[in-house]
Amino acid sequence: MLPFALTIFTGAFLLFQVQPLIGKYILPWFGGGPGVWTTCLLFFQTLLLGGYAYAHFSSTWLKPRQQVIVHLALLALSLALLPITPSATWSTHVDGDPNVRILLLLVATIGLPYFVLSSTGPLMQQWFSQTNPGVSPYRLYALSNVGSLLALLSYPLFFEVYFPRQTQGTMWSWGLVGFVLCCGYCAWMLWRRAPAPAAAVEDTAAANDQPAGGAESVAPAPEAATPFVDKLLWVTLPMIASILLTATTNKLCQEVAVIPFLWVLPLSLYLLTFIISFDHARWYHRGVFTVLTVLGTGVICQVLPVGNDAPMKLQIIAYNAALFIACMVCHGELYRLKPPPQRLTSYFLLISLGGALGGFFVAIVAPAIFFDYRELQLGLWLLSYVLGVLCFRHRSREMALAAGVGALALVVVLPLLRSGFDDTPGIGEEFVVFFKDRWRYIVAGVVMLAACVVDLGRWGVSAVWTPRMACFVMALSVGLGALFIHTWNEKTSTTVLSATRNFYGTLKVYDYYPNDEEDNYRLLLHGATTHGLQFTKPEKSLIATSYYAESSGVGLAINHLPEGPRRLGLVGLGTGSLSTYGRKGDYLRIYEINPDVERLARSHFKYLDYCQADLEIAMGDARLVMEREIAGNKPQRFDLLALDAFSSDAIPVHLLTKEAFALYLKQIRKNGVIAVHISNRYLDLQPVVLRLAEHYKLNVLTISDDNTPDWWVYSTTWMLLTEDKDFLQQEKIRDAAEKDEPKKKEWPLWTDDFASLYAIMKQ
Repeated sequence: MLPFALTIFTGAFLLFQVQPLIGKYILPWFGGGPGVWTTCLLFFQTLLLGGYAYAHFSSTWLKPRQQVIVHLALLALSLALLPITPSATWSTHVDGDPNVRILLLLVATIGLPYFVLSSTGPLMQQWFSQTNPGVSPYRLYALSNVGSLLALLSYPLFFEVYFPRQTQGTMWSWGLVGFVLCCGYCAWMLWRRAPAPAAAVEDTAAANDQPAGGAESVAPAPEAATPFVDKLLWVTLPMIASILLTATTNKLCQEVAVIPFLWVLPLSLYLLTFIISFDHARWYHRGVFTVLTVLGTGVICQVLPVGNDAPMKLQIIAYNAALFIACMVCHGELYRLKPPPQRLTSYFLLISLGGALGGFFVAIVAPAIFFDYRELQLGLWLLSYVLGVLCFRHRSREMALAAGVGALALVVVLPLLRSGFDDTPGIGEEFVVFFKDRWRYIVAGVVMLAACVVDLGRWGVSAVWTPRMACFVMALSVGLGALFIHTWNEKTSTTVLSATRNFYGTLKVYDYYPNDEEDNYRLLLHGATTHGLQFTKPEKSLIATSYYAESSGVGLAINHLPEGPRRLGLVGLGTGSLSTYGRKGDYLRIYEINPDVERLARSHFKYLDYCQADLEIAMGDARLVMEREIAGNKPQRFDLLALDAFSSDAIPVHLLTKEAFALYLKQIRKNGVIAVHISNRYLDLQPVVLRLAEHYKLNVLTISDDNTPDWWVYSTTWMLLTEDKDFLQQEKIRDAAEKDEPKKKEWPLWTDDFASLYAIMKQ
């Protein structure tokens, strides 16, 4: 078993090590948003399906020695395509559909090596079954997930920290060479062994991890066909797990940052459930995990509406805990439905099909049909429905009673959880409020539970299974779906003028006080972050609002630039609020990656129409567009370059690295100013900018505009960096600057190869 175990482990390690590596390479080329990793996951899951299909059909249609020849040829070709690091020429393609371009890039760079690696698990298990008849191969599947998990955990904790990307790519290439040697040895073992007769293995014994032979295995039991319902569950269960994995990752990346750690954490938990479930059936207890599923779903229903007002650590724990529990149910039930080894490849093929369908739904279908993020709720609802199906399918009294216990436990858990969100005097008051608002639903649920599980003849819980028990699980599913639909369709007093979603996220335009001519204004929301607002009344429409008031750091910097025509640069369009500072003779160049932002800024706001400066919008990732300008010998020579891309919860890290600032310094004139907006809910970016200023020997100060007399002026923090010390000593700028120096600490310099968010997370 050792050669096959080593091959499977190595292949799985390389398979999942390359995912964050290649994702980090291409992340800056497509805006650094959550959609990049979502599309990468779609590619990985789809190619995994291709690898499993290849393993299944080659095992079905080809003889063992033919399989060896074909597979060794593919391995040799994958070695010929090394190295896997993508060419920088791909970074020049910044237009068009990012999903298509990302998929094409991945196919061109790691397509064949990833395809070959993805086939390793089922193919090596099939070869192992042929060379070791009577021994169950299913634990090798658990071993492959151990390799995958180790690869994921080691990347952000070791490889990303100690090795630059180029070195990582070289190490991975040598790892592939070692894998090919191991795989070649397994192929030699298969080649030299004649195929075992079909009757040599008793299906039933092998499926239950028992060796063949003995008095009970003289005659093989007839092989029963797999029921269609089971095959459907082979697809549905991994599809739900995949939807929840991708949706959870999306949620975390939207609210913190798109970094390998937040890719790896959910994916590691997802793989851990595979390892636990496929090691042995004893690790998955149906009753326990049904209770936890009901509890986890209830907690998510409370955390989702609260959104960014919930503590960051609570969100990370809640979302990942719910993902782990849900995936344990999906994969634990999947293991219970495993077939005999003879149908192993078809089993894994359908599992991978489900995973690919889940990834396709989140990455492609959901952005096309939804204006907001609904995948997490849909995944949880679908899981609740499948629990009901499984309860009926297996006549499980345990599952029905566990669902009831979980529902009753929610009555205690949810008020405790809500007390952490609200400024209530105590937990007792929260319980009173909770029951006062929901007592009708609680009573109805208790009556439904009693009707489904109580034996009226004995006046106690029924001791045997009855179909009405599963009705309670189905009732929970119906209630959960109704709750989600009610939340989505809940009416608010604010009119939504536009709602859109694309690769870069969700955008909504709200119309506040439409019947009040004096105070009517419109607001642009990107995810959960305001990206500007404007009054509709012409006399008030040119007021610099939100983060860009005249008292803000960027407002003070622009108004204190030398007289004469000014050249202004801005990264991040929003509503176009900063264009109010443009005067006749000025030039304003705005970099914006999301085409929907420009469309909404022009159709629902008037800042750009009223701008008196010569205005130009450059579409594409700011860093890539600037690189093309420098390469074309067309530096912009800005008097001031404002970086306004970090106020949202998911920051584009690649715009705050040493390499990025080197580019900015080429874009500004001598003694020009770089203004960085560092207001952020979760991250303290001041040490990062201070370290960059120190590296490039720039003078720097921080202006926090906390005293805001008008509601339309937001509290902000801007940092101004320049070689011109006298500029920062102007009276109004000096007086507005923070007087307290930040504590001295050796902060690491952020580079394209290293950027640590953990140290700057706010407590």
